[in-house]
Amino acid sequence: MPWATTLTLILAGLCASSLGQYNEEEDLAWLQYYLRQSRVSSYNYVPYYEEESPAYAYSYPSATDTEPEPEPEPQQATPWRCPQECDCPPNFSSAMYCDTRNLRYLPFVPSRMKYVYFQNNLITSIQEGAFDNATELEWLALHNNQIGSEKMGRRVFGKLRRLERLYMNNNNLTRLPSPLPRSLRELHLSYNHISKVPSNALEGLENLTALYLSHNFIFEMGASLKGLKSLILADLSYNNLRKVPDGLPASLEQLYLEYNYINAIPDDYFQVSPRLLYVRMSHNSLTNQGLSSSTFNSSSILELDLSYNRLQKIPRVSTNLENLYLQGNQINEFSISSFCSVVDVMNYSRLQVLRLDGNEIKRNAVPPDAPLCLRRATVIEI
Repeated sequence: MPWATTLTLILAGLCASSLGQYNEEEDLAWLQYYLRQSRVSSYNYVPYYEEESPAYAYSYPSATDTEPEPEPEPQQATPWRCPQECDCPPNFSSAMYCDTRNLRYLPFVPSRMKYVYFQNNLITSIQEGAFDNATELEWLALHNNQIGSEKMGRRVFGKLRRLERLYMNNNNLTRLPSPLPRSLRELHLSYNHISKVPSNALEGLENLTALYLSHNFIFEMGASLKGLKSLILADLSYNNLRKVPDGLPASLEQLYLEYNYINAIPDDYFQVSPRLLYVRMSHNSLTNQGLSSSTFNSSSILELDLSYNRLQKIPRVSTNLENLYLQGNQINEFSISSFCSVVDVMNYSRLQVLRLDGNEIKRNAVPPDAPLCLRRATVIEI
């Protein structure tokens, strides 16, 4: 018997025996290993951490030119059946792909599913109990639909105690879904119509590491971030905030507040977050009057973007800062004390990039001790 035929029969036998023994407590790691070994699938699962890119890579017949699918006749729901509107690859049987199919409703989700993709459809509502059968869900993608807050069940995510990533960006939400599973690690709600985040809206989400709320209409955050003990990234850019959130978690590393209307920052605001590395507050209304002398003098911050504000002086920063963006302000003097309190051989700034273009500083206004203080700088634009 030719070796290729023998290999085919062996693989077929493995497939049959493996799927026959599959149950709800399957070992996902074993399935992924088997997927790599068999090399017969067109599905290629890719971990996803950025909301700008798709959460997976796979192939299926295009449905861009088809008419919206009519709602099917009621079927008897079973814990194992894959809905006819979706694809459930046998070699990754805990995933269900229902995206980009002009769906106007949520199909039934079998109980074995852990990864479900409903994005890029025309879904407008999520009925109460829609996911009660699928309590093992870990990833749920609902972005790029037309879901409104008034058309969501009150406790639609209440039984998803293992859910880690929820994608609902690019919908019509006017408020945060509630309650949210305490297991959540990533919450994607950008490009909605949310205007307010109550202080208790994120209460209990102690495992949340990434919060995406950009491109909404939020004018108030209250102290909603303060209790998020694991939060690493908070993206609140492109909103209507007029003040910073009340209190930051100690775990925070990245804070994005650009394109708001913030004009002041409390004293020692960033000191409560000793791990903070990146702060972006460009395109706000910050003035020197709204800042204390030590607001940005935090030893942990490596990158600070204050471009396109209303600053007239360079704020004092830590000597550990590596990248400082101040272009597009009203700064009229180059104060070396903003970077080095003492200038000598042993004391200098670690700054590598300094942008001061688009201000009122003249090139001949650079102080003579600037090369000694800023000896690490590779880019200085005035």
